[in-house]
Amino acid sequence: MSTMFKWDVVHPAPGEPVGPRQRLSWGRTAGLGAQHVVAMFGATFVFPLVMGLDPNLAIMFSGICTILFLLICNNRVPSYLGTSASFVASVAAIRTSNPAGDSADVTGAIMVAGIVLLLVGVLVHFAGAGLIHKILPPAVTGAVVMLIGFNLAPVVAQIYWPQDQWVALLTATFMVCAAVLFPGFWSRIAVFLALIFGYLVSWLFDGIFGQITSVLPTGPDAVSHDRVSWAGVKAADWIGFPSGTLSDGVSVVHGPSFSLTFILLVLPGVIALIAENTGHVKAVAEMTGEDLDPYVGRAIGADGLATALASAFGGSPTTTYAENIGVMGATKVYSTAAYYVAAAVAILLGLCPKFGQIVSATPGGVLGGITVVLYGMIGLVGAKIWVENRVDFGNPVNLVGLAAGIIAGIGGVTLKFTDNFSLSGIALGTILVILYFHLVNRGTHGTNVITVGDHPVHQPTEHKH
Repeated sequence: MSTMFKWDVVHPAPGEPVGPRQRLSWGRTAGLGAQHVVAMFGATFVFPLVMGLDPNLAIMFSGICTILFLLICNNRVPSYLGTSASFVASVAAIRTSNPAGDSADVTGAIMVAGIVLLLVGVLVHFAGAGLIHKILPPAVTGAVVMLIGFNLAPVVAQIYWPQDQWVALLTATFMVCAAVLFPGFWSRIAVFLALIFGYLVSWLFDGIFGQITSVLPTGPDAVSHDRVSWAGVKAADWIGFPSGTLSDGVSVVHGPSFSLTFILLVLPGVIALIAENTGHVKAVAEMTGEDLDPYVGRAIGADGLATALASAFGGSPTTTYAENIGVMGATKVYSTAAYYVAAAVAILLGLCPKFGQIVSATPGGVLGGITVVLYGMIGLVGAKIWVENRVDFGNPVNLVGLAAGIIAGIGGVTLKFTDNFSLSGIALGTILVILYFHLVNRGTHGTNVITVGDHPVHQPTEHKH
């Protein structure tokens, strides 16, 4: 452990890379760490908001979990663990089911998913990454990611967008333009910029048009209310541990509750996290020029352990963040020291209740604008996996084998077993995708190089019929 926190101090020429076990001066390293905080910032607290969990706790645990991840990966895989979007649809299904689950049910189900991901990581570490790709080839992974994203469409349409449709539309328009048209680093923090923009627009609309009458998530009837209310911000302390209650009455810091029905709803998110972590490790390996294949299992397992740990206290699930990988690509600084700085800053932010209240006061219309873009992007990542891996839909194995599961997942089809147990939506869709694909696929042979989340991974070649 004494060598764990030792980095070789380097003074690189312009454009020369800095390796994971190297660092610049602490002053420059602190600046890079702050940049990583900004990159992960928007998504890390937007996703807890839309899942009904506490953003302050999520930010704090993102720092704790990042340190845990770096330690398990022996400082070889520079990555930041922010809040995962892979469970957002499943959480929405839990909260809208009959009977509906509360935040304890949400974190309990995600905790089990984290433990499953941890076990997968251990298995991959000893068996090799090829095992994953045999069970979850790109055709299947793309389908699961697609149905997870598109299953969220009703959440935007029924919960967030109606709270303030014009603020939602303006926020969505800004986010689309920012993500595509803004230069370099600014485009990578489009979510954060869109949140600030939407906040300002909501504040201006309050001053110009007065209160808005709309249905809030807390009640069935339309009520008049300010778009921006900082009553909670004014009452919050500057320093303290995350505390208080969530919108469903559960304490911010709470223990998990377990239900088999809800657990089955979130398990498909594990597939997305496996693909995401694998792709991100491959991306870092490409950039650093190091062989990180021996660390794929560690990365997956570390993310699973981090998710389980955060959920045990009421926190949000975690994943490695492409936003921070983008920062490394732009700066060519891969030092894990910068990630320790970023993690420390996140922990400090999590210990500022006033900051958490500012985030929690985000107007519903702003979340509507952000989520209508984000959820669509999650779904289209599935299509992106198909395109980059040249999945052939002229092959009936792919066309027919995936069709039923995608529609069942997106449409919310329910398969009822007993009065107390049923499979529906994402859970049923994922099971059908995997089952039908392997049922009609005669087998695999050989290997080729495919792409998972932008990055090459060795993959068995699907047999063509």
